[in-house]
Amino acid sequence: MADRSSIEWTEATWNPTTGCDRVASGCDNCYALALAKRLKAMGAGKYQNDGDPRTSGPGFGVTIHPESLDIPRRWKSSRVVFVNSMSDLFHAKVPKDFVHQVFQVMAETPQHTYQILTKRSHRLARLASELVWPPNVWMGVSVESADVLDRADHLREVPAAVRFLSCEPLLGPLPRLDLTGIDWVIAGGESGPHHRPVHPDWVRGLRDHCAEQGSAFFFKQWGGRTPKTGGRVLDGRTWDERPSHAAQACLSR
Repeated sequence: MADRSSIEWTEATWNPTTGCDRVASGCDNCYALALAKRLKAMGAGKYQNDGDPRTSGPGFGVTIHPESLDIPRRWKSSRVVFVNSMSDLFHAKVPKDFVHQVFQVMAETPQHTYQILTKRSHRLARLASELVWPPNVWMGVSVESADVLDRADHLREVPAAVRFLSCEPLLGPLPRLDLTGIDWVIAGGESGPHHRPVHPDWVRGLRDHCAEQGSAFFFKQWGGRTPKTGGRVLDGRTWDERPSHAAQACLSR
């Protein structure tokens, strides 16, 4: 059963869908794609559907898992939950009805705080008005480089209690990033055997931009061969800021 996570900004993962396709440079060294291949070889039931080899891979075909919808209801204690760490809920191959079912589960389990992250910000913006947005649902988009800044614009159209950006892997400076309406920014370098190094000034610029515009800043990692290789200290300290308004109460339960 999906539970507990080593990701610094969450506590647990829940994957009612698995699989994805690469759509941008931030996907080039996708950890989930590589992990799905290993899980398929191990016989994991959720990872037997292969994706298009041009954009996906073994075990990483987009697949919905209705049997996983009830997992959060069975957790006895509250969790901060990363939804679809192994997929993208707003992928075009995820049926709209299933997206609604996922949101229904989140609305019916207010004891948990849910964090959703997508690169498909166009579809997110199109579906947002059809979905019910309870206060325990946080919505984020990936903004890893200057050529995808429009994802933040799409996110601003979403009536989520907390809107956040994941600037990981951070692939360049983001001086023109508009943080209006953005509550939280997570930054991090890439990890893995083919990782692309992150320049410290890119991270500092993002941190300072958050301070100027009033967004919380969380620095996850420098990256390297492994996620822990470079640590996560920036200018002598760790940066673990969280959204400070009412939704922050979800994290302190």
